Amino acid sequence: MKGLIFFWARNKVAANFLMFALLVGGLVTWIRLKKEIFPEISSNYITVQTPYPNATPEEVEKGVCLPIEEAIQDLDGIERLTSTSTEGMGVVVVEVSTGKDTRKVLNDVKSRVDAIQNFAESVEKPIIADVLLKHQVMSIAVTADTDERTLRALAEGVRDDLLAYKGKAPATTWDKIKNKAADTVLGEAQITQIELVGVRDHEISIEVSEKILREYGMTFEQVANAVRSTSIDLPGGSVRTNAGEILIRAQNRRYEAGEIEDITVLTRPDGSVVKLRDVAKVVDGFKEEDLYSRYDGHPAILLNVFRTGEEDTLRVANLVRDFVSEKASHVPKGVNLEIWNDEAVLLEGRIDLLLNDGFQGFILVYISLALFLRPALAFHVALGIPIAFAGALIALPYGDISINMISLFAFILVLGIVTDDAIVVGERVNERIDAGEPAHLAAPRGTWEVMSVAAFGVFTTMIAFMPMFGVQGVSGNIWRQIPWIVIPVLLVSLIETNLILPSHLAHLKPVDPNHPNFFLRLQQKIAGSLDRFVRGIYGPLLEKLVYWRHATVAAFAAVLFITLGLLGSGRLVKFEFMPRVEAEVISAKLTLPNGVPVETTEEAINKLEDAALAIQSEIKDEHGRPIIKHVLSSVGSQPYTPGLSFSGAKGVNVGEVTVELQGADSRNKPELLADAIIADWRKRVGAIPGAVELSFQLQTSAGGNAVDLELTGPDMEQLDAAAEFVKEKLATQEGVIDIGDSNLEGKREVKLAVTPEGEALGLRLDDIARQVRQAFYGEEVQRLQRGRDEVRVYVRYPYEERRSLQNLSDMRIRTPQGDEVPFVEAAEAEEGRGYALIRRANRFRSINVTADIDRTNPNANANEVVEWMQLDVFPEMKRKFPTVMWGFQGEQKDQRESVSDLSKGFVLALIGIYMVLALPLRSYLQPMIVMSVIPFGMIGAVIGHIFFGMNFSVMSIIGVIALAGVVINESLVLVEFMNRYRREGHTVREAVLKGGRARFTPIFLTSVTSFIGLVPMISETSVQAKFLIPMAVSLAFGGLINLFNTLLLVPCVYCLFEDIRARIYTKEALQRHEEELALDANEHALEEPVTTSS
Repeated sequence: MKGLIFFWARNKVAANFLMFALLVGGLVTWIRLKKEIFPEISSNYITVQTPYPNATPEEVEKGVCLPIEEAIQDLDGIERLTSTSTEGMGVVVVEVSTGKDTRKVLNDVKSRVDAIQNFAESVEKPIIADVLLKHQVMSIAVTADTDERTLRALAEGVRDDLLAYKGKAPATTWDKIKNKAADTVLGEAQITQIELVGVRDHEISIEVSEKILREYGMTFEQVANAVRSTSIDLPGGSVRTNAGEILIRAQNRRYEAGEIEDITVLTRPDGSVVKLRDVAKVVDGFKEEDLYSRYDGHPAILLNVFRTGEEDTLRVANLVRDFVSEKASHVPKGVNLEIWNDEAVLLEGRIDLLLNDGFQGFILVYISLALFLRPALAFHVALGIPIAFAGALIALPYGDISINMISLFAFILVLGIVTDDAIVVGERVNERIDAGEPAHLAAPRGTWEVMSVAAFGVFTTMIAFMPMFGVQGVSGNIWRQIPWIVIPVLLVSLIETNLILPSHLAHLKPVDPNHPNFFLRLQQKIAGSLDRFVRGIYGPLLEKLVYWRHATVAAFAAVLFITLGLLGSGRLVKFEFMPRVEAEVISAKLTLPNGVPVETTEEAINKLEDAALAIQSEIKDEHGRPIIKHVLSSVGSQPYTPGLSFSGAKGVNVGEVTVELQGADSRNKPELLADAIIADWRKRVGAIPGAVELSFQLQTSAGGNAVDLELTGPDMEQLDAAAEFVKEKLATQEGVIDIGDSNLEGKREVKLAVTPEGEALGLRLDDIARQVRQAFYGEEVQRLQRGRDEVRVYVRYPYEERRSLQNLSDMRIRTPQGDEVPFVEAAEAEEGRGYALIRRANRFRSINVTADIDRTNPNANANEVVEWMQLDVFPEMKRKFPTVMWGFQGEQKDQRESVSDLSKGFVLALIGIYMVLALPLRSYLQPMIVMSVIPFGMIGAVIGHIFFGMNFSVMSIIGVIALAGVVINESLVLVEFMNRYRREGHTVREAVLKGGRARFTPIFLTSVTSFIGLVPMISETSVQAKFLIPMAVSLAFGGLINLFNTLLLVPCVYCLFEDIRARIYTKEALQRHEEELALDANEHALEEPVTTSS
């Protein structure tokens, strides 16, 4: 390694080639990397979705979910098994264990489910897939005051045109050249995935009345079979002739209502025929469900545009914007195209924000270096920052890392750290030059002298970031970005410091004391002031503290315990899982009792919408614009509610209103933040009579409800009672809002049974159930593929004959003998009510009790509520409901798992750091001296949070973990120099005092540059930066306070360890220790290279 350093120091051409290769490679990689707001998240979930048309939740549970659960529950690799049974659909969700191959588990699940033979009749083929988390870029709202069919056709036309759109035509030759270059480097821009949201499926309904059936002596089955046997496409084989093979086909598939009406359903004895149009009305329409949306008061369909694969978010967004601006002037009058929830605007703003903060940090770091080092030396040290960043960019594609908010923040996070090793090298080289050594000798010799300690300091910093690799789940997918940035940056920085920097410093000219310029005079004045501070204040202070070392260490420990006590008590600083991210979209989710008419739901949604419109007209942002940009209302579904859902709520009893706010940076005032808007909206709406659930949510990437308690057990009655008990308890807590549970009462039901008279006629229950299903739900005849849409064809009663229970009583049942009997003679109907949905967790029935925290209430804290539940609620619940089990899900589960993973990783990191430190220090005890500063970094982190009035969070913890490597780097350099003075024959006290004075400047500079590099981020007023600021505060303030820890505490701890050594070791052992020090001194002397000038 020594020879390598000397070679590169003398070969400036090689060093410059390496520097330019890293810079150019990094620039090209930056251009090619995909840009997205948050990193792509891989899922470890598998879903088994099984349609069971028109079945109740209880029937779906028994006929679908239970057989699937029994079939797959013992498979290897399943961490958790849940299911949801709703009307007509069963969804089983498999959570794959960490470290298991999701694809293998998926194949195992498919094999088991395909082998199930006891599914209920009419259950459709299960759809088994791993969950793909799609990345939505934005939506296009297509609005028009017209009928549903026309609006649907308009939306589909917009979708097809957008998929074929290749971008705005270039206006100039220069535009053509730029577009061609972009396509060459990045690939052709295109949009590949668009989904229509909030639309009903196409459906053809063949409606036959009971009167017509009786008149013609027909049954539903006869009508259905007539359509099936006529509307066909069937291959008939082939004929091999001398002229070649001729295919035979029966091709008579009917796709339109008029074609279907022409089908013959009955041939009379006289040869006359009865067409379908004679006995039925064919309605080519939509699935019978109340489902529609309004956008700013107009009927609307939304087109969600997604980024897939390696597509770039910004390029997709620009394509959509160009398309809308061009298309808007060519649509029919009365039709409008509006961009809704443009996520790319957030990405563009955050990239600009972080790049600006990073540039400001770089300038501040350079200025701070220039003030204490020579300007030329400061330039070469600071030049290592862009070189290290560019080199790290080259490595990002290998880790599948994109340009996103987290990865950009990681660059800012490491901005102040990356110069630590360069400062150590540069300061040492500068000392040699000032001592009169030629620069071409001082550069490689100074680098070699501190290379070992600087390298091991970098290695410990890298190890400190590695626990983030161990975080599992969704959080792990996000936090792995940080070490994937920091570690390559530090590695490239180490290469630059040992190969490129010595080459640059080898040509550093000595200072001419006779002709100093202004900057040099300023630097010398500041450096002189610092030197006087070291000799006049720091040196005497350190001498006194070392003398009173026991009291000094005790005082530092007392401050640490007080700090931890403040954090634990939650008085000055509280703990929350994630910092609150300012949202630009908020929604109100409404659920009414099952069975309410759609008019009741519409009335409640109108109330929510009117309140939002009132806010829009009354409240303005900081630029005088309405605080609400757009209002989107939905009846019959909740398609825009944030969060991961495998079975979105649908039905006439549900709806939601979603509003898009002005940009977060124009709402910096507290009363304009999303939480304040929600509080105002909630107050204006008030209570909605009969509402089962009314919750207001932020559309962010948070982990779910603040409180999500899952109750499981074998007894549904105890589960119901336990859920009510928990809700009553939660209602007593200040700041707890939107309390609800998943146990919703279902629709009214009619349960059928065969009468004795029916049995006498040869009827079975399945005969009656099948005929009732044909009449009221419909007999599925066939499925047609029309363009992109699959259209189902049903035979059933007309809508007017399916509107009341009296229609059921008026129905006729056909016996096996072909006779007709009134329904009331063949069957009896008993009314009841079931569940709206049935949840199961790990093969037990479950109910989830959820609640949120009022963020505008300073006394409300989710962790305090959870702690209160564990102390006061759960013991009482265990006594009252002994069969009920419970566990937290959602945000609390993510918090518990993330903190646990970070804690385990941090312990392993400490072990790794200890082992790495033991190598250069050649001691088992001295690594403990170096590591003694780690817990004291918490003092600065907590002080920083108190100063800024922010809560401690998992982001803060990550900052503290990262801080461990930084503080060790500084402590290691100090201890190594103390050891060096001991090897030269100084006493412990002399070595400590000389080491502290000698290393004050580089330790001061590394601490200050680490702090200053993060100042722009910490002082950022943008609400979008608040998500990242806690981590920056922990690292910056912890590093700043560590200046005192390293320069004052470490020397005292060093002396204490020597005191302990003196008391424990025998006289002979101490003599051997002194001999080892002398031997080390001789080895270091031999390592000093002898080089002739070239």
